[in-house]
Amino acid sequence: MKLTSKGRYAVTAMIDITLNQEKGAITLSLISDRQGISLSYLEQLFSKLKKAGLVSSARGPGGGYRLSRSAEEISVGEVIRAVDESVDARKCTGRGDCNGGGECLSHELWSDLSGMIESFLQGISLQNIVDKRVDIKKEVSFR
Repeated sequence: MKLTSKGRYAVTAMIDITLNQEKGAITLSLISDRQGISLSYLEQLFSKLKKAGLVSSARGPGGGYRLSRSAEEISVGEVIRAVDESVDARKCTGRGDCNGGGECLSHELWSDLSGMIESFLQGISLQNIVDKRVDIKKEVSFR
């Protein structure tokens, strides 16, 4: 089980939009500069995010990307799936052929873990992450 840069960068970019879209549509070059993610890589990711209906785009002056729904309605799990990422803990990715064609002894353990990870990521919205960031900043400023 490994979440690659594809999933991490997609989530990071979507959080960036969540934090900044009140200023208007967000260009990929702004996200690239702020987050240190290659512009060409962001273009590939946003093509998939747009196809999945998670962002909308506008061309021309003032153009860029916005969330297609409210940040409360977009889960981290949706973002990760939209860019074809998997967080499956099973060696066999659910096919049941992890031990020479049959299930390994720990198959159910990894299946359960995969289900818990999926449920966890589905239960966290982009807004939850932003709210948590704000709470942490408030905590730090009170010290």
